Amino acid sequence: MEKNDFVSIWLEESGNPAIEELTQLNLDIANKTAKKLADKGLSANDLAVSLDINPDEIQRWLMGRHSFSIKIIKEISGTPL
Repeated sequence: MEKNDFVSIWLEESGNPAIEELTQLNLDIANKTAKKLADKGLSANDLAVSLDINPDEIQRWLMGRHSFSIKIIKEISGTPL
């Protein structure tokens, strides 16, 4: 993409709504996941063990530094793939 094309200029000035929406969705999921864990008296490590995932990855999700995949969202929610 050229630096001076309309789309690049628009994205630079106004951001990308789809990325902002996805970021907000991931933060919402992280907050809901943290609340559910707290409500059930579970730790992030308990979730890591149940999903067979590195605990550091869980921490990155809960801190909003890493996006949830659809697969993981379904596993956390108990929805079949």
